[in-house]
Amino acid sequence: MNIAIFLANAARSYAAQPAISSGDALYCSYGELGERVTKLAGGLQALKFLAPGDRIGLAMTNCPQYLEILFAIWHAGYCAVPMNARLHGRELAYMLTHCDAKCVFTSADIAEDLTASCQDTANLQRIIVAGDQDFNRLSEGEPVSMAASTEKDPAWLFYTSGTTGKPKAAILSHRNLAVMALGYLADIDFLDETDCLIHLAAQSHASGLFALSHIPRASHQIVPESGGFDIGELASLITANRNITFFVPPTLLRRLSAAEAIAVAPLDHIKTILCGAAPVYADDLKQALACFGPRIWNGYGQGESPCTITAMSKSMLAAAAAEGNDERLISVGIARTGVEVTLRDPAGGRVAPGEIGEITVKGDVVMQGYWCDAEASAAALTPAGLRTGDLGVFDDAGYLSLKDRAKDMIISGGINIYPREVEEVLLSSNGVADVAVVGAPDAEWGERVTAFVVAKSPNLVNEEALDALCLQHIARFKRPRAYHMLSELPKNSYGKVLKTELRKKLIGEGEVEPS
Repeated sequence: MNIAIFLANAARSYAAQPAISSGDALYCSYGELGERVTKLAGGLQALKFLAPGDRIGLAMTNCPQYLEILFAIWHAGYCAVPMNARLHGRELAYMLTHCDAKCVFTSADIAEDLTASCQDTANLQRIIVAGDQDFNRLSEGEPVSMAASTEKDPAWLFYTSGTTGKPKAAILSHRNLAVMALGYLADIDFLDETDCLIHLAAQSHASGLFALSHIPRASHQIVPESGGFDIGELASLITANRNITFFVPPTLLRRLSAAEAIAVAPLDHIKTILCGAAPVYADDLKQALACFGPRIWNGYGQGESPCTITAMSKSMLAAAAAEGNDERLISVGIARTGVEVTLRDPAGGRVAPGEIGEITVKGDVVMQGYWCDAEASAAALTPAGLRTGDLGVFDDAGYLSLKDRAKDMIISGGINIYPREVEEVLLSSNGVADVAVVGAPDAEWGERVTAFVVAKSPNLVNEEALDALCLQHIARFKRPRAYHMLSELPKNSYGKVLKTELRKKLIGEGEVEPS
């Protein structure tokens, strides 16, 4: 089954319903969206360098054309590669090379940087800017029928970095996406044409994935004019619409709960606030529940099992808060429908309730493997299921609490940042002898990137130079927010850096003792 059938069915049965709006301005109805998709798919098939199954990148900030392009790619028989538009152009170019993308759609705000970075990208034939004349010509292609796809054909390559710092691409099939979308309808909300989904977060990640549950029910997709998160704009959209759903990471949930503009908005217009992408604190959930009432949903997933591992439903969160059960409140809930979640010891055996183990997942939502990485695929996809790399503990009722990350990933503002990637950039400085990057506790962002640096000689490096180096190679949000100079890094007898010791230095007053 081609996942594009989700839109085709809605376009036929709900043709007059609003499909996509930019703020309060309608971009197209469902009937018009269905027609635009078949034409754009025809335009893509007319590009002679594309063959069935080829990868097409989406390096775009949120815009009304995003879902149109995504479904056109599937309708035409290709595989979509949505990428984080906040990444550095070199990082996007690496992904396009890695998946052998033949063309990429981009948005005008990052087109220049992307084009400059892709000068030497192998096999990339065309960069198409959404909304420009080239895009409009392509959108007037001859309408084509939906391409046949098997349930295991790749539909979405979800790039997720590993401990090496090089991003891996989780292969999500048409079936993976369909099961994920149906799981939403089973576990979160019943949806119909009176619902709307506001895209505050990136359509390349969770917000776009959640759209796949809303579109077959003809839910109205609203892209804020700002393209993202603006509290005043959101308050206006809440006032103008009904049955509203949106996704936010914990950092933005905290901001919303404290915002005066939100407090005076008609909050009964909100149906569900989807929260995820990072651990959320009990106090933040209590504040959100006090502001919004029982409208908060908190889920745990990852790119390899998109948006679908465990969850605390709206009623579960409200009950835990009413009972004063903080341990239950900050858990990530119970296994999603059709998903088996187990905790395993290092040998692969199950651990008992109350014991910590690695979270392992089985189900039709789990990825097919990593693109062109058989070794990583074999390590992640075991007979016991997908090894998430996260550590957790079950209580007797099957509620899962996250305890630690087996990998040293930093989550800042709901965005995953991988220390090794930052460390490699800093080590390219002639003045840096050694470096370790960790996440420091941060009340606003959850964690902030912090670097411990050993210089080759005193006064050979400075923060400004290291900052400039990072900005040349990685996205701005990944660069360290603080640098601490040490004479040496703490290491064990095998030479491995003891990052736990570095984190201890950041606890309490947040001060690091001088070396």
